[in-house]
Amino acid sequence: MSALLVAGCSSGVDGSDSTAPESGSAAPGEVSGNITVFAAASLKATFTQLGTMFEAAHPGTDVAFNFAGSSDLVAQLTQGAPGDVFASADIANMTKALDANLISGEPENFATNTLIIVTPPGNPKGIASFADLADTDNKVVICAPQVPCGAATTKVEKTTGVDITPVSEESSVTDVLGKVTSGQADAGLVYVTDASGAGEKVTSVAFEESSGAVNTYPIAVLSDSGNSAAAKAFEALVMSEEGQKILADAGFTAP
Repeated sequence: MSALLVAGCSSGVDGSDSTAPESGSAAPGEVSGNITVFAAASLKATFTQLGTMFEAAHPGTDVAFNFAGSSDLVAQLTQGAPGDVFASADIANMTKALDANLISGEPENFATNTLIIVTPPGNPKGIASFADLADTDNKVVICAPQVPCGAATTKVEKTTGVDITPVSEESSVTDVLGKVTSGQADAGLVYVTDASGAGEKVTSVAFEESSGAVNTYPIAVLSDSGNSAAAKAFEALVMSEEGQKILADAGFTAP
């Protein structure tokens, strides 16, 4: 498996119900060749694991990944970057891809994710609430507004009346996490899954208001895919019982 690293039941992207595939892979011999998956940065750990599973189920295949902020991925695809599958961290960026005729078929929602506050280990500044992030004595890092985690942050700010003045706005949630784990920030807003993956490198602070800004993740095959059979099989793996278990183990919830 290579990486480009430029940075059950389910519901469709419009919220309608659709039936998920029962199996995560086609019969042996039906899928071959290479695919490139454009996926939100927050999916790096889970999708890398799914890529390994996919290649094991289909010998001779290779899954390359491009992990970045969803808005950056849409921009790359719009500019002609070749790919086979797109997995966004929100419906808004998938809608942009649909409007640009980049998507083949109907996207499927495969997971949801929620914001959480992370601090350096031990929470030195004693940050206990979302409102504490507005204290200018605290160096806070968030995602840029066009990125799904940033859009969710903005939504919570509007509903709570809390105005955060960040020291930086990052282009992906993994960049926010990196600023906190490296000691460059007192706190950051990331997804529950990122905090879980960071383990003891951070202290997590849940906040009740996050429930009002849950992000839904859709996946779709790209219309210009050069290997639509393999692309559809990878999407099926994500939607399968095996795929959903890997996502749940990482902290994602069902759509």
